[in-house]
Amino acid sequence: MRTNVNLMVILGVFFWLAAAAYTLWVVIDHSWDWTKIEWVGTVAMALSGILAFFLAFYLSRVHKAQGGELPQDVLTADIDDDDPEIGHFSPWSWWPFVLGAALALVFLGLAVGPWISFIGGPLALIAIVGWNYEYYRNNFAR
Repeated sequence: MRTNVNLMVILGVFFWLAAAAYTLWVVIDHSWDWTKIEWVGTVAMALSGILAFFLAFYLSRVHKAQGGELPQDVLTADIDDDDPEIGHFSPWSWWPFVLGAALALVFLGLAVGPWISFIGGPLALIAIVGWNYEYYRNNFAR
């Protein structure tokens, strides 16, 4: 957890330095004419830095509230000291691929023509339902 806090602080500082360098570069490029400067990049990088600092603050508060060190933060910890359960995954499932293809159609429709989104939308709903209920049917029913 401490490593994550440090990484977020480093990212926040990096984004703020990048925003300052970007602003200076744009100002110099436009010959110090403040009316022709676009501020979107500066604002985006500054807000990214603020987001990184918010995450660092949240993670530091969680680290203090948990009362102890996580196995990832202890240098002498073994790999078996951590929680072995990291989730349930379906290596044989085709539903994630179907959902990804359907969402690709939806976003392609947003870029090219809305009629493609009307094809991808129902396919995405079918893929979500299929992925959620794949363990209630056939060989994998519980």
